[in-house]
Amino acid sequence: MIDIDCAVIGAGVVGLAIARACAKSGRSTVLIEQHANFGSETSSRNSSVIHSGIYYPPDSLKSRTCIKGRVLLYEFCKQYAVPYRQCGKLIVATHANEESRLEQLFNNALRVGLTDIQPLDKSQAQQREPELSVTAALWVPSTGIVDSHAFMTALLGDFEQHTGIYAPRTQVSQIRQIKQGFEIHLTNETTPLRARHVINSAGLHATQLASRIEGLDATHIPQMHLAKGHYFEYSGKAPFKHLIYPVPVDGGLGVHVTLDLAGRMKLGPDVEWVTEINYETSAERATSFYPSIRRYWPKLPDNSLQPAYTGMRPKLSGTGEATADFYIQDANTHQVPGLICLYGIESPGLTASLALAEEAVSLLDRS
Repeated sequence: MIDIDCAVIGAGVVGLAIARACAKSGRSTVLIEQHANFGSETSSRNSSVIHSGIYYPPDSLKSRTCIKGRVLLYEFCKQYAVPYRQCGKLIVATHANEESRLEQLFNNALRVGLTDIQPLDKSQAQQREPELSVTAALWVPSTGIVDSHAFMTALLGDFEQHTGIYAPRTQVSQIRQIKQGFEIHLTNETTPLRARHVINSAGLHATQLASRIEGLDATHIPQMHLAKGHYFEYSGKAPFKHLIYPVPVDGGLGVHVTLDLAGRMKLGPDVEWVTEINYETSAERATSFYPSIRRYWPKLPDNSLQPAYTGMRPKLSGTGEATADFYIQDANTHQVPGLICLYGIESPGLTASLALAEEAVSLLDRS
């Protein structure tokens, strides 16, 4: 048997960040990924936005890790030459009845310490983005975009520099508790891996993985809800310099305008509640995109949107329910020493990843 300190399961952006942090702390660490490539699900099928933290309640894990993670992510990008741009964004109201929601977001920003948020009236918003048709907006200068693949590549490289072992194409069939740790049975290995700590960072598959951990009471495994989001590419030249977001909607932040580092414009995601993972695109979803976007950009041309990709978000709240917080569960809750499970790590998981890694390692230190 191989004895290691930590087995991190799931090589999305959060799993990569946690594995790196474990290895940098001096712990022998193996990062296990069922797919051939790291970050091939939620981590590579999103907007690649560096979020400010404006949306989340002050006492939430999302708020704390997003705000801290944003600072850490910008620093990481500078240190490791990961392409990014702090382009800022506008959150817009298109009717007077949406302005109260902007006011709520602004007040929340002040409560969580975001002092650079600036309310704009109609003319001020249009000075920044003349194509907009809005009644008011919030200017959020700390928002940015990042090359998420380059970020994950840098995380993996630094993990391996600190003697971490990456095991792609490796599935976990069962995890058994043994004295002072766990025995991890892998489908492509006859000999199990033995680890003192297991960190379940399997994202969309976190609850399924948890159900394969012997001795973990099923009552401690939360219900997962799947929200599918469709993204479309704009075929023309982008008319915006900044990201454009409507006020939030049930299950997400609304169909918004994002830019990549080459200046190309994407729109999405919408929210489609589904019961199983699938990444099929549908050109027909554009029929709902056009009216949504034209509320704030009325000049959007007909037939200018082409399907780009879809993403899946693992949520702990369903349709019509209040948005759930991130959930990091350790032995204080589930009574399994050495086990840490992360559930519901969706947006702003990319932004929060480095801070979530610090949270996980602090739990290891305390255990």
